[in-house]
Amino acid sequence: MLFRQLFDAASCTYTYLLAGDTGGEALLIDPVADRVDGYLQLLDELGLRLVKAIDTHVHADHVTALGRLRDRTRCITVMGRRSQVDVVSMRVDEGDHVDIDGVQLSVLYTPGHTDDSYSFVMADRVFTGDTLLIRGTGRTDFQNGNAVAAYHSLFGKLLTLPDTTLVYPGHDYNGNTVSTIGEERAHNPRLQVSSDEEYARLMGDLHLPDPKMMDVAVPANLHIGLPQNPPDQAEFTIDAAAAIALLGTPGIVFVDLRETEERQRDGTIPSAIHLPYPRLAEALQPGSPFRALASGAADELVFYCAFGERSALALQAAREVGIEHARHIAGGLEAWLKADGPCQRSSD
Repeated sequence: MLFRQLFDAASCTYTYLLAGDTGGEALLIDPVADRVDGYLQLLDELGLRLVKAIDTHVHADHVTALGRLRDRTRCITVMGRRSQVDVVSMRVDEGDHVDIDGVQLSVLYTPGHTDDSYSFVMADRVFTGDTLLIRGTGRTDFQNGNAVAAYHSLFGKLLTLPDTTLVYPGHDYNGNTVSTIGEERAHNPRLQVSSDEEYARLMGDLHLPDPKMMDVAVPANLHIGLPQNPPDQAEFTIDAAAAIALLGTPGIVFVDLRETEERQRDGTIPSAIHLPYPRLAEALQPGSPFRALASGAADELVFYCAFGERSALALQAAREVGIEHARHIAGGLEAWLKADGPCQRSSD
């Protein structure tokens, strides 16, 4: 596995780059907007293709790079289901996985610092965002933070991982880069408590100033969704009701861009073909089975995903290679279900 720990000095934020190997797919965890050019340069130097960008929670101390990375690379943006961000490509919850070639992250819901805080676990390491820091823990006094919830996230989830598990936090203000679960259990001063009440008292006595970027970062980070009907695509965007009316029409092919785990969890539109979004670029190449379908049996393609972001990107990519008879469903499967569209469970 290829792994890089990147640092933004202005916000003391760690961003993590993971890939199965050079030349393959990559993902970024907690990227910072001001560092996008550097990320893209590093990806290019390593021959990597950015497939996913993850935020562990809505940040208050820096503006996220999720939107900028999506716009420049067409990557999938990922956040937890509890996040109030307007639109991201994929939402995950505890027990789900985030996969790229050669890398799998398991999702833990670890609220307390904020109510939308998630951690991401691999076999030998955990990316804790702001929930668990090195010799510290995330504050709990804003963004629906809750010290009791944080205590249970720490002691009931993160500290149950093996002692040798490497801890990679979202921030460090003292020059530390990595710790372990066992080390933090033994030496982290905020973990030397015996109850959630004691932890809540400890956190309540901190009286920390608000993050300097809070008034800018939080509103910006809540609005990173991709416009799903820009002027140049409006005529190719349909709402869920119009899409439901097309179901069963000969020559209309619904294309599900979500991943297998999402289909199994949330269901799929009946008769839709499955084309995971990370495979779209390959599928659009001349001579591929999908291009043959698009050029032959399909009178029209109707792309959809979970919330409409991946399908908007897919529509743009399809039109760039000359596939004109394609549209996408604004709001994705979420909008389809709200409009009482039929849904069946997927077995793939």
